[in-house]
Amino acid sequence: MVNVKKLNKKGSIQDLIFAAVVILVFSMIILIGFRISAAVNTEIQDSSIVSDNGKQAFQRITNLYPGVIDGQFLFLSFGLAITAFVMASLVRVHPIFLVLFILILIILIFISAVFSNIYQQIASNPDMITYADQLRFTSLIMRGLPLIVLVVGGMLAVVMYKVGRNSLQGF
Repeated sequence: MVNVKKLNKKGSIQDLIFAAVVILVFSMIILIGFRISAAVNTEIQDSSIVSDNGKQAFQRITNLYPGVIDGQFLFLSFGLAITAFVMASLVRVHPIFLVLFILILIILIFISAVFSNIYQQIASNPDMITYADQLRFTSLIMRGLPLIVLVVGGMLAVVMYKVGRNSLQGF
């Protein structure tokens, strides 16, 4: 059996902050990457230098964004949330720190609202709106990021408090 005390484990609000930042960064990379890929695809399709196989290949790459890459963003978001839950279940936290957790969670909700607004501002740009509309999961998650942070943070608090309460004998 692994000695849990020797593991360098962390899981709580830091994981939620990390997840929010990663989600913002990847949503921006996906949106801007889709825009660049579509623009390059248009140039390649108009080019007489590129063979038909090359044109078809790049068209397939561009067509991956709304389906596959958008789905991977959804998978990444759920993966980060599940990882945060697993990490939080490994940490013993005294219930007194629940108040501090809630205060930091409130600040993080405001920060995630800023992240959501950043994405929405870029997505509402006339050059980007058609691409953002095709990225359904990315746009949905980014629009609801403050609510998602609230729900996941609340569930993290319950997990940490429950684990901490069940193992208070060590304190």
